[in-house]
Amino acid sequence: MNPDLVIRNARVLTCDPSRFGLGMVDRGAIAIRAGVIEWVGPDADRPGATRVVDAGGRLVTPGLVDCHTHAIFAGDRANEFAMRAAGKTYLEIAAAGGGIGATLGPTRAATDETLVALLLARLDLALAAGTTTMEIKSGYDLTVAGELRLLRCIAAAGRRPAPRIVPTLLAHLVPPERKADRSAYIIELRDQLIPQVATDKLAASVDIYCDEGAFTLAETRSILGAAKIAGLPVRGHVGQFTDLGAAELLADLAALSADHLEQITDRGIEQLASAGVVAVMLPGACVQLRLPVPPVEKLRAAGVLMAIASDLNPGSSYCEQLPLQMWLATTHYGMTVEEAWLGVTRHAAKALGLPTGGTLQADVQADLIVWACDDPATVPYRYGAASSLIESVYVGGVRCGMAVS
Repeated sequence: MNPDLVIRNARVLTCDPSRFGLGMVDRGAIAIRAGVIEWVGPDADRPGATRVVDAGGRLVTPGLVDCHTHAIFAGDRANEFAMRAAGKTYLEIAAAGGGIGATLGPTRAATDETLVALLLARLDLALAAGTTTMEIKSGYDLTVAGELRLLRCIAAAGRRPAPRIVPTLLAHLVPPERKADRSAYIIELRDQLIPQVATDKLAASVDIYCDEGAFTLAETRSILGAAKIAGLPVRGHVGQFTDLGAAELLADLAALSADHLEQITDRGIEQLASAGVVAVMLPGACVQLRLPVPPVEKLRAAGVLMAIASDLNPGSSYCEQLPLQMWLATTHYGMTVEEAWLGVTRHAAKALGLPTGGTLQADVQADLIVWACDDPATVPYRYGAASSLIESVYVGGVRCGMAVS
């Protein structure tokens, strides 16, 4: 039986780990059956198909994978952007009542319908810029019932076929009203929230913010230990402002990823490399907060895999476009174009525990982009122009309505 669809006459950037570098197949083709890639190879050897699309020599890549977002929230914090532009720091703004705490009220007050609608609008913008898989964290309610509600709203949005959603339970920080009984709050997260999330299968992993003004290293160990007991993989926001030793803890716990890493020791880098933990680079937040650049050269030299994500959130990186983050990664962070592409495809998928995600190879879901260019460097080079550079987006072999042609 012939495939349902063949995309031919393409420069196929496969990101297939069995191929060299980005796994480019010049004058290539992709055969798809029932939403799954059946074959990738030279155009001259392509099989017949029910439907054939001529890519006209354009670049075809895996759909982009955004492995770190806070996309479910209500309200905005444009006033904080103005404060930051005037010289205030993140921690100064938080101390004045801004920061994460400023998003709690609007998010808690919003109805489920409002939260889902806001999230769907952001997903549409991400899809139009090429994101076919998006991780979404809870973390803007900070009560047991409220975090469960956010995860259920994420699940409701995820019933649409595109983009694919990967939900994460985030222990963001101790809410202002619980600072007097901080220990009791940690116990609620550990003994109530995490087991319920695992039982109801509401999240694929548990993330935690371990940094100055958030959770301590001891609290992080307790919370992530509960996640491991519940059978949930773990991740961490670490070293954004202060290195508390959380990178080493994540390595000990065989975490999926360590995210931010503006501050990390050489020992932390070595342990991430040994444990195979993906380092998630978040250049949008780093630039906006005027933070030091993570030690990319040291991470590279140690062999740590690097992903790139949008960190979509209302305070420090209100951006749905991964190609813009690729530009920041290649300019501000000094990553190569090859590293940037792997960072939003294969390595980002690994950070989410998706071993074959972000690739174009046989037996993986047919999530791909046909670009209106033929050079991979054009995508980060033409920053801010992602939608106009996209010819079409396919999720599960089906062309998405949000695609620009």
